[in-house]
Amino acid sequence: MVSEYRLKRRVQFYETDSAGIVHFSWFYRYMEEAEHALWREAGLSILEPVPEVGFPRVSASFDFKSPLRFEDVFELHLTIAEIRAKTIRYKALVTLDDATVATGSLTVACVSRIPGQPMRAIPIPSSIAGRFQSATEDPPSGP
Repeated sequence: MVSEYRLKRRVQFYETDSAGIVHFSWFYRYMEEAEHALWREAGLSILEPVPEVGFPRVSASFDFKSPLRFEDVFELHLTIAEIRAKTIRYKALVTLDDATVATGSLTVACVSRIPGQPMRAIPIPSSIAGRFQSATEDPPSGP
């Protein structure tokens, strides 16, 4: 079961503003990039592990401590903070040389994606939920 992923990445020029500082919107993209990598680590894809199920974002936030700049190599540590019946909540920590740059969170809801019907929250299928655990849970013990 997967509970975390560490993304190491270099800031690209197009991610910065005219002052050479990463635009705040890119932090959300970095977090989503790490989320997708976490799902791949679990052997899944967030797009269509179950075709009639989707995972829209219902909450996202960041608090910024210091800037990232062009060519910085940073790390984003994404952990599953909580798994509930219908939602997954992630925590993100962005660091540069072990100093905190930003902290964030992202909550996704499991919804039905049936053509012609409105989305509605549904329980996360066990085939998906069984691949993850919250970072605060103890891993299952072996025999």
